[in-house]
Amino acid sequence: MTGEALGPTLAGIFGALFGSFLNVCILRLPSDESVVSPPSRCPGCGSRISWYDNLPIVSWFILRGRCRRCRQSISIQYPLIELAVALIWAGMAYRYGLGLVALRGAILFTILLGIAMTDARHYLIPDEFSLGGLVLGVALSLPGGFVEIGRGLVGALIGFVVLWLVGVTGKWVFKEDAMGGGDIKMMAMVGAFVGWQGVLLTIFLGALLGSLVFVPLALIQRKRLVPFGVFLAVGAGAAFLFGPAILGWYWQFLGST
Repeated sequence: MTGEALGPTLAGIFGALFGSFLNVCILRLPSDESVVSPPSRCPGCGSRISWYDNLPIVSWFILRGRCRRCRQSISIQYPLIELAVALIWAGMAYRYGLGLVALRGAILFTILLGIAMTDARHYLIPDEFSLGGLVLGVALSLPGGFVEIGRGLVGALIGFVVLWLVGVTGKWVFKEDAMGGGDIKMMAMVGAFVGWQGVLLTIFLGALLGSLVFVPLALIQRKRLVPFGVFLAVGAGAAFLFGPAILGWYWQFLGST
């Protein structure tokens, strides 16, 4: 294996392990269950899953998606999430190299995947993702010094305030909740990673994508099929990866008009 491939490969292995833990979070946090205890068990017979049957991605295929003891089917979500997070971590290491930027991106995208999954399934964004991610985002800004810390804190504040104002205004206009508290806390977390400009871009992209989905659904009288947190997660990912390029193009476009 070449030195260039070693870093992304190792990052992918770590990502698969984090993906295994993310599966636990996705399944347990919406029910307010501990993600530590009890250990992983078969949903059918309740038997504890041995470590060799709990290897990310590999074990599911070895067991052909079934419990070793009772042979009940095990959801394909497990290897898919593990593979997705492995690719996230490997991709960040390949794009940015082994360093702080890659780590920030890998953690942010892992959290965004967890948020998208829980919001899509339960219309819920657990505080462990939003507030826990906020703490991680600020902590990861510390090595950058006061400038990077200030960028993260201002981003978190702007993210919270903007979504809170949208929620308050929407409730006043439409006489019903227009923004969930989970979305507001989520944007504080996103701001800690991408800064205030990234927050505004995230909201714009999330609203644009949401409109492209919600308007057709409204026309066929199907409402709230996909929660807004899913679109914000996509927008945040785009803001992290392409935000500087998009904003640079936008300011250049304004300057030429």
